[in-house]
Amino acid sequence: MRCPYCGSFDDKVIESRTMANGESIRRRRECISCGYRFTSYEHIEEKQFMVVKRDGRRQPFDRTKLEKGIERALEKRAVSNVEIDNLVNEIQDKAVIKGKISNEISTQELGELVLEKLFETDKVAYIRFASVYRHFENIDEFIQEVKKVGGLV
Repeated sequence: MRCPYCGSFDDKVIESRTMANGESIRRRRECISCGYRFTSYEHIEEKQFMVVKRDGRRQPFDRTKLEKGIERALEKRAVSNVEIDNLVNEIQDKAVIKGKISNEISTQELGELVLEKLFETDKVAYIRFASVYRHFENIDEFIQEVKKVGGLV
């Protein structure tokens, strides 16, 4: 750490204190060259989790956006807000685990995670989400997906 008084890089730590629930450390330092005492702070800097769009653009993961999409699919269905929140938490956790190495996930992978959880939770919500996510072009594609859900295919 460079001394703010004389610019020397030689210092010693006099005292360390954990702050903000362990998310940062405050250190009192003393410059060995001039004796000036100063304080430094250390914080963990996490790389932001990103979503890779179909066209290759990257944008920060937005939990609110995920939540809104799921809420729209589950609109007027017998699923409580607590269940929706748990669903979003599970999807977010799985997404972070899947993208742990690169710190990113594609929209395709994220969409499939949502479909998987909606299929387990509510079939109607699954169909609603699938129709938008998979861009159904005509009624035949929609019927085909409904038959899959109903076990008719």
